[in-house]
Amino acid sequence: MLIPAIDLIDGSVVRLYQGDYGQKTEYKVSPVDLVKDYAAQGADWLHIVDLTGAKDTSKRQLTLIKEMVDTGVMKFQAGGGIRSEDDVKQLLDVGVSRVVIGSLAVKEPELVKSWVSKYGSEAIVLALDVNIDAEGKKSIATHGWQENSGVELEAVLEDFLTVGLKHVLCTDISKDGTLQGPNQLLYKELAERFPNISWQASGGMSCLDDIKQLKPSLVGSGDENATPSGIILGRALLEGKFTVEDAIQTWAEAE
Repeated sequence: MLIPAIDLIDGSVVRLYQGDYGQKTEYKVSPVDLVKDYAAQGADWLHIVDLTGAKDTSKRQLTLIKEMVDTGVMKFQAGGGIRSEDDVKQLLDVGVSRVVIGSLAVKEPELVKSWVSKYGSEAIVLALDVNIDAEGKKSIATHGWQENSGVELEAVLEDFLTVGLKHVLCTDISKDGTLQGPNQLLYKELAERFPNISWQASGGMSCLDDIKQLKPSLVGSGDENATPSGIILGRALLEGKFTVEDAIQTWAEAE
């Protein structure tokens, strides 16, 4: 499955380079028009990152997100600075299907696990951003990638599987926004070790061949219990490297 992504700052569509607000590119396109365009090309889901809300939860762009959801043309998952249950409820109340939770899952795992139990595993996506060292240790970064939590990815996954975790968006920070290709080995390893998690790969997608090469890694070793996984596409779509329609066709044809 291909999931286009839209990052929003003060109502505008933007992309950050490796999470740096100081390295921002703004795209002159209406978020609602982009939703309709991606849906017309065949996208079933959209990933929304509210970067304004991530900095200041009192400024969460709920009116705009609701306007996007109210198009009724696809399903949505959204996040950005989720720090409380009220943040989760606000997004669910405007019609978002899945709430994306990042740093809090590492800082307050018991709290976030309680939300997975309360709202269901389909309503929560963990966004786990990792730095990978020379030994292959996958440490989760928090606070917009500015801090290393010291917590390893696998430990978080094992903990959250106890409450039925299903959806994980995993980003190799070194790849995000670079258009240098995804970390295929990372996703192959994760899909094989955790086949019951629906993986969303993010970071570095630059061409259709990246999608073709990555799909076999995401579906793991062919375990019949493996859940459908997908790829988050952001900058490559906005900069016209390929279209949503082309990406969907490539995914469908990949072995």
